[in-house]
Amino acid sequence: MTLYSWGDPRRFPRLPSPTVRYFDVAPDSRVLAHCHWQPRPWEHPTIVALHGLNGSSDAHYMKGIAVKAFARGMNVILLNQRNCGDTERLSAGLFHSGLTADPKYVVEELIAVDGLPSIAVAGYSLGGNLALKLAGDYGGAAPSQIRAFAAVSPILEISLCVRALERRENVLYEWNFVRGLKRRMKRKGRLQPGVFDLSRLPRIKTVREFDDAYTAPYFGFADAEDYYHRASAMRVIDRVRVPTLIITAEDDPFVPSQPFRDPKITANPNITLHICRHGGHCGFVGQRNGGEDDGYWAEHQIVDFAASLA
Repeated sequence: MTLYSWGDPRRFPRLPSPTVRYFDVAPDSRVLAHCHWQPRPWEHPTIVALHGLNGSSDAHYMKGIAVKAFARGMNVILLNQRNCGDTERLSAGLFHSGLTADPKYVVEELIAVDGLPSIAVAGYSLGGNLALKLAGDYGGAAPSQIRAFAAVSPILEISLCVRALERRENVLYEWNFVRGLKRRMKRKGRLQPGVFDLSRLPRIKTVREFDDAYTAPYFGFADAEDYYHRASAMRVIDRVRVPTLIITAEDDPFVPSQPFRDPKITANPNITLHICRHGGHCGFVGQRNGGEDDGYWAEHQIVDFAASLA
């Protein structure tokens, strides 16, 4: 399912063209969102969607959520993380897997400026970790307008995921992730000559090596392992107080299912957990039933969960 969903040439003819919006999340950083607004958007619930590593608002699952939520009368905000979606020029620095300050800023601007009454934050993979970590960071102090969080295949314990990614059978996935990370650093280097030392890039073969060389030192972590520990949603998952949906799979090639059985999750009454036997990483493709049902089960679950709490 991982490979199928990765390569499936999905089309979304019913999704209207988005409105472009920028959020100034920090003095030197701006992020891009593609927004699908309902008429009189302040009268409708909203889903803010967060993509995975090397993804963007153009990822198939982002648009899959958007078309399903929009058809249910929701606004949808497809948020690009810093430097993603060809936005390297908008931010001076880098991005890491636990940088919840950005989606927090976006959500709170949508509440304060747009007057949106009901918001759900949903993420896939790295974006799932961000959504869960944001829920834990808020604890019991989340704005009342935030009604739900959802995460599909979240990299809940990043160190374990990176270790699994390094297994021989996952060489294709690791190669693809590293290729994307290196391309982004080269684009940053062209835009900001001399700011980042690119001499180490040719020797980097793994995500861990990339994070040791760039992500960890840039953000002041001791090394990649320190970064993984501190950026993982697992550190704060027991503090979640807003209704939260988590979907993961036993056969995910690089997100082990065991951490999801921790009592910090299973004993938290605010968390609805689905550990599926099959689904792969961000796949969860079922039978197509014609019409609007394209078989992408997890996307339906997110929209149904958000709608039930709107």
